[in-house]
Amino acid sequence: MLLSLLKRYVKPYWWLIAGVIVFQLAQSMASLYLPTLNADIIDNGVATGDTEYILTTGAWMLLITLAQVACSITAVWFGARVAMSVGRDLRRGVFRKVGSFSEREVSKFGAPSLITRTTNDVQQVQMLVLMTSTMLVSAPILAIGGVIMAMQQDLELSWLIAISVPVLLIAVGLIVTRMVPLFRVMQKKIDRVNLVLREQLTGIRVIRAFVREPVERKRFAVANAEITDVATRAGRLMALMFPVVMAVLNVSSVAVLWFGAFRIEDGNMQVGTLMAFLQYLMQILMAVMMATFMAVMIPRASVSADRIGEVLATESSVVPPTRPVAEVPLHGAIEFDDVSFAYPGAEAPVLRNLTFLTEPGTTTAVIGSTGAGKTTLVNLLPRLFDATAGSVRVDGVDVRELEPDALWDRIGLVPQKPYLFSGTVASNLRYGKPDANDDELWHALEVAQARAFVAAMPGGLDAPIAQGGTNVSGGQRQRLAIARALVKRPEIYVFDDSFSALDVATDGRLRRALRADIGDASMFVVAQRVSSIVDADQILVLEHGEIIARGTHEELLANSPTYEEIVSSQLSAEEAAA
Repeated sequence: MLLSLLKRYVKPYWWLIAGVIVFQLAQSMASLYLPTLNADIIDNGVATGDTEYILTTGAWMLLITLAQVACSITAVWFGARVAMSVGRDLRRGVFRKVGSFSEREVSKFGAPSLITRTTNDVQQVQMLVLMTSTMLVSAPILAIGGVIMAMQQDLELSWLIAISVPVLLIAVGLIVTRMVPLFRVMQKKIDRVNLVLREQLTGIRVIRAFVREPVERKRFAVANAEITDVATRAGRLMALMFPVVMAVLNVSSVAVLWFGAFRIEDGNMQVGTLMAFLQYLMQILMAVMMATFMAVMIPRASVSADRIGEVLATESSVVPPTRPVAEVPLHGAIEFDDVSFAYPGAEAPVLRNLTFLTEPGTTTAVIGSTGAGKTTLVNLLPRLFDATAGSVRVDGVDVRELEPDALWDRIGLVPQKPYLFSGTVASNLRYGKPDANDDELWHALEVAQARAFVAAMPGGLDAPIAQGGTNVSGGQRQRLAIARALVKRPEIYVFDDSFSALDVATDGRLRRALRADIGDASMFVVAQRVSSIVDADQILVLEHGEIIARGTHEELLANSPTYEEIVSSQLSAEEAAA
């Protein structure tokens, strides 16, 4: 997966890669030539006392060194551009793919894991590209070139290279093979820490309300200890690698000096040649060390690439239409035709054979016990899920055939758990209509019964909103979410239990204002409270995923024992509270 991922995302920057190779080749050739010049200075300048030769050759070495530095800087610049561009493209690719997922795929991976894959995993691949551009390209050039140049200096000492390099490769290979499974486990442990931390930050109020801080601290400590244990084991192996490399380097240096001294004593070798041979051996072993350093990064990047590839290869269960319908008359009619829905692997469907019609300009309400399938029914309309049987039609067109943007433009959704984004009141209200003016915003707030508390906030429309809307109450959050839908002015309004946090009086005022404001738009309401739906043109009573009764409030009171039981239980509760 790593190779295919790199091939796909590095290919557009081939010209930068070509620049890396050219300049790395140039700086590597310069590095290989410098020890030979150094040997010439020692043997032909220092040994003979030729000062002019020393100065001439030294100046030449200085020019080559400056060229080497310039080539190295340029190569690193090209490599950094490639790495950063690949990281940007990968993050964009993962983000767009996740954006196309339905609720099913998001639940499959989990939000913490998707965040880790978009950040930490992409960073591992990005770092591999950077290190490859700056180190791995020059490593084989230095290693192969170093062997050739060392053999030219003295062939009889070359047996030391044949021993040192395999010993280093075997030692490092044994360490790397033990690190690969640890890196794979480490990424999963990072997912776990993210999951625990995300839950604790999101549910901080619940944790404090139930005095569960000690339990949650212990839970985080366990997850933290697990990743610490894996990271420590991987760190020990990584720390062991460099002493092993340095040991081989130092032993090899001593061996060269030992055996080279005997050859100098016998007159078969000059001092400058010995110094050059030693430098070439160091270059060879350093190149091997750079390659082994990359060998440490490759396993972890490979694991990260697998995780990224898993996201990119996952297709959404909500498939875009091959020939989308974009032009449809705007009426706001909703039709469910024998619709059923079952989650993958579920023993029984959540929804069964639902058939009903919501006419434009009317209100259809759905009521039922918890777990009856009300929210699942609502999610089928904007295609958060696709029906497993039957069809859902908007203005006579199956939602699976509609252009997604055309479908979503028709719907103003207020979810069961209203979510506000970090920013201001105005930026949240303009989420569905960026060009809305302040008058439109205030009008939507007035209809949503939110004008008073927004006007009282410091800054009014420019008042800050924290992530998730945590700096406003639940009722205020619901009303702001309703106002956001109203600003959009869609043909279909979908309220998924969106009045639950409102008191009865506010609920009544809001419903009256809504009916007067939305005009010919259709309204689809899911509610637990009977008082929120008494004015609906059609009420559907849902039980175990099936419609067991339908009609107006008065008709259901007369004909549906289940609805009558719901009404009487809520009236009893209200009377008891009074």
